[in-house]
Amino acid sequence: MVERVLVMGAGMAGLWTAMALAGPDREVTVLDRDPPPPAGGPDAAFDDWQRRGVGHLRHSHAFLARLRTLARDRHPALLEALLAEGVRELGFEGSLTDKHKENYVPAPIDRDLAILTSRRTTLELVMRRYAEGLPGVTMRPLTFVKGLTIAPGAPPTVTGVVLEDGTELAADLVVDAQGKGSLAYEWLSEIGVTVPESAESCGVIYFTRHYRLRPGQAEPARGAGATTGDLGYLKFGVFPGDNGCFSVTLCVPEVEEEMRKAIVDPEVFDAMCRELPGLVPWIDPERTEATSRVFGMGQLESRWRELAAEGQPAVLGFFPVGDCVVRTNPLYGRGCSFAAVSAHLLLDALQATPDPAQRLIHYRTGIERELRPYYDVMRKADRSAIRRARAALLPPKKPTLKGKLAKSFLEDGVAIAIREDVDLLRSFLRGFHMLEHPQAWLKRPRNLAKIVRVWARGKAANAALYPAQGAPGRTEMLQAVGVSPDADVQRVRAQAA
Repeated sequence: MVERVLVMGAGMAGLWTAMALAGPDREVTVLDRDPPPPAGGPDAAFDDWQRRGVGHLRHSHAFLARLRTLARDRHPALLEALLAEGVRELGFEGSLTDKHKENYVPAPIDRDLAILTSRRTTLELVMRRYAEGLPGVTMRPLTFVKGLTIAPGAPPTVTGVVLEDGTELAADLVVDAQGKGSLAYEWLSEIGVTVPESAESCGVIYFTRHYRLRPGQAEPARGAGATTGDLGYLKFGVFPGDNGCFSVTLCVPEVEEEMRKAIVDPEVFDAMCRELPGLVPWIDPERTEATSRVFGMGQLESRWRELAAEGQPAVLGFFPVGDCVVRTNPLYGRGCSFAAVSAHLLLDALQATPDPAQRLIHYRTGIERELRPYYDVMRKADRSAIRRARAALLPPKKPTLKGKLAKSFLEDGVAIAIREDVDLLRSFLRGFHMLEHPQAWLKRPRNLAKIVRVWARGKAANAALYPAQGAPGRTEMLQAVGVSPDADVQRVRAQAA
């Protein structure tokens, strides 16, 4: 018997779901509210593809190692197609410091620590064409879903969808891959189905601008300055892209209202980049030209939806994937990976049992096991960053001894030991790239002993291991780009009074 699967949404989550579930035993129909990609290659997709359903389409993206290994091991033809269209594969060797390189010996795990990076439109273009060619997969563009068809019961069962023109499409299961704009939970709520959730702000707003190398120009040499960093009041990063393109993302705390209002101006955006030594050669007008305006992305939040509270499914025949079940801060680059992993967890659940309730329990168990550790660590980091950003605008407080030791251990111990010991770097990246629990490496006695030894040497002995400095402080940065450094300070202090 062939299962009929309707996938609402054709972004990363929808495409990964189609790729995971494709095969002779299923008919997978992907319902996309947006038009199909334009004819042509990556540049045409970036310039002309209208994707109202993907709000962050033109922000910086990268495939973490977990995602790349999924493509390599389960969709090798997709990986080949991505590379053929100019998607970059950045290997582990690119993460090495000069100190690492002194005694570096390649290890088998290094092959699993590469990432893929390009413009999001290029990734989606190639993935869509690949998915369309898989057995049993049908793409339906310009198809807007306005509701679900639901059979009553305890619990009720989703049996299909209702389109904007009133047409009903029946299905054996419906997958919600519509991202943060999904209305499916509102539709379920209308019939009394409650899906418990927890949510909180990520505390930041993203701003991205795209650039292209001029003919005959090459990317700047590595090591001249940091191309990623966290200054407390500002996070920044350069994202190499495909076909001579790259993007720069500046991430601003929500509490910095004046900065985030000004940064949408391309001149202010570029001026801030010029204050960061590692970014200066990347936006040198003799080397590169801007190819876009500044794209902003706000209302970022972490959200976890509980599919089967206390082991009791709220609804059957309905599976949310990607941002529809777990949403995180894009700062960590795990959104696309979460989408791909949840799609393959859904496949595992469907293959494990034909029972609708047990399928949902199996899927929910996999989500908890595979995604919860990263979600919890990221949420804790966001909370800390929000507190630090706000504290920076308040009168300074004398730190406690415990706070000073914790800060020193992270900045002068953990961060520096990773820059010296290649095995520690491997262990850290395995957790960061979702190849093992994100904190497992810090719990290993051997790794902890290495960190403590580096920390005990002191700053003077480790001076050569610290990254190059030169980035301005908050006041200097804002004054340099013509933004008042005092307005937000006064506002936050008045609120705290």
